Amino acid sequence: MRYTGLIDNYKDRLPVDDSTKLISLGEGNTPLIRLENIPALLGKNMDIYIKYEGLNPTGSFKDRGMTMAVTKAVEAGSKAIICASTGNTSASAAAYAARAGIKAFVLIPEGKIALGKLAQAMIHGAVIIQIKGNFDDGMRLVKEVADHAPVSIVNSINPYRLQGQKTAAFEIIEELGDAPDYHCLPVGNAGNISAHWMGYTEYFDDKIAAKKPKMVGYQAAGAAPFVKGEMIDNPETIATAIRIGHPQSWDLAHKVEAESNGWFDALTDDEILAAQKLLTEQEGIFCEPASAASLAGAMRDINSGKIPEGSTIVCTLTGHGLKDPDTAITQCKNEMININPVMNEVRDAILNNM
Repeated sequence: MRYTGLIDNYKDRLPVDDSTKLISLGEGNTPLIRLENIPALLGKNMDIYIKYEGLNPTGSFKDRGMTMAVTKAVEAGSKAIICASTGNTSASAAAYAARAGIKAFVLIPEGKIALGKLAQAMIHGAVIIQIKGNFDDGMRLVKEVADHAPVSIVNSINPYRLQGQKTAAFEIIEELGDAPDYHCLPVGNAGNISAHWMGYTEYFDDKIAAKKPKMVGYQAAGAAPFVKGEMIDNPETIATAIRIGHPQSWDLAHKVEAESNGWFDALTDDEILAAQKLLTEQEGIFCEPASAASLAGAMRDINSGKIPEGSTIVCTLTGHGLKDPDTAITQCKNEMININPVMNEVRDAILNNM
């Protein structure tokens, strides 16, 4: 049977009914990939899985929540949506607004958005409002302007976003047969870690899963309010998707940490980029920098013994690597080989680089 998107797939677990017009691009049903080479490099006996959310329609996990947020906005009669974004939310909002035939307004921080994400928002026809400030300034403005303009907010403060995003946990349990021991995610605004916990808890309460995982959130060292225990006014990191100092799901995420017996930790940009490169070179999986924080953190905690050997671990990769190609290219040290278009030179280039 043709897959038609996560709302249709989990209609009995989402706030929709048969009269709801679904705004979908076929999101969800993303691959859960078992790593083969990195565990061997770590010298550890454990199963590490990658939930590759970068293979959603606009290349990030945001589509899971956006299909629900835009569906409910249209159901309520909205003609326009608005969001603040470091990139992925704007791309997703623009695409789903286009699908729904409504207008999307996106506030982005000046000079702080990866070009791949900006291109998506622009080509889908969103109205781009660039502010002289960061994501947190944009989020404040979005919440203020919603009281003065006929727009629906589709950031993760919209509860329907988390309803859509919880379905990733459903898919993981259905594939593994139970919840993993640990679920590791990059954390910026903290809606995703909160949504996953909702999904795991729902399946556990309904006895579809026998356990719930420890939820582990990794932040960039320059944008780590959960680790520092306080909001950060000027976050800085190369991982633009998690460059957020005032997370909107602050209370929810702390509740997840306590209920799951999990933790938050921070990683340097160098650690994040090294994990991104390792994943591409050893497993053939290309994610954006922020996504690699989940694997970077998991590897560090595996090596230290904080995550014990024999564990089953799922790491969420929130966005595709093509979201930020410039950062990827700067990590590549191998230079192109320039030759004449003759067989001998092609042969020599191959033999000299075997």
